[in-house]
Amino acid sequence: MKYLLCLISLAFVLSCNSNTKDNAKQEEKSEMKVYDMYEPSEMAILMNEFYAINEKIKADILAGNTPEEFPLDFMKIHRAELSDFKKRNAKFEAFSKLYIEAEKEVFNTESSFPVEERFNNAIGVCISCHQTECTGPIPRIKKLLIK
Repeated sequence: MKYLLCLISLAFVLSCNSNTKDNAKQEEKSEMKVYDMYEPSEMAILMNEFYAINEKIKADILAGNTPEEFPLDFMKIHRAELSDFKKRNAKFEAFSKLYIEAEKEVFNTESSFPVEERFNNAIGVCISCHQTECTGPIPRIKKLLIK
């Protein structure tokens, strides 16, 4: 009877010990999680650059200065790579061309329209384009409008 009790106790201790080893292995696996880090597309980076440029243009206009030189960085919109899940389509190309025209008009010193109106028109094109595809940045873009 003593031997039987010792055998049962030994089996119990060994089973508990192997259980902790399995738990330790599971904990190691869970600690080694690999996360997919977000990497912005070339277009997303470019859009952030456009935002910064337009912030500066807005500040210049509010300071009473008329923008004079069209930033050539805006032309990159035609060749920047989109996110993996996005494709260039006719609508995107049309908005891109319209955006470039609107931005160039901001720098048109011969225009009869006030520079604030021309600037807001360019920002309006951004908002219109984003209403068709990537709607997330719209609240941020609206902050660029001159009131």
